[in-house]
Amino acid sequence: MDAPLDKDGKLKCSIEYTLNKIGGKWKTVILWHLGTDGTLRYNQLRRLLPGVSHKVLSQQLKELEEDQFIQRVQYNTIPPKVEYSMTEMGKTVMPILEQMHLWGTEHGAGE
Repeated sequence: MDAPLDKDGKLKCSIEYTLNKIGGKWKTVILWHLGTDGTLRYNQLRRLLPGVSHKVLSQQLKELEEDQFIQRVQYNTIPPKVEYSMTEMGKTVMPILEQMHLWGTEHGAGE
């Protein structure tokens, strides 16, 4: 997601910056599940996000890892085991996600 930059190459708005990092259809939901459910394996995330494709989920996880919101741990087992969990940086987003959850609950989610 490209956000407008000022003359110094910085994002013009803190909201744009935040959305640039955690925006998109799946990133916030991924962060929510990792923040509330704890460490999850890739296939557990796939089951929690039934509408996401393998390609999109992999890309979103990669971007969240690059931005240091989540960490990926791969175990050298057969078959390979990969787990995702929140980092300290990722945990700082949870109050925002909790407010989003509360707002959605109060304004008709699940109706």
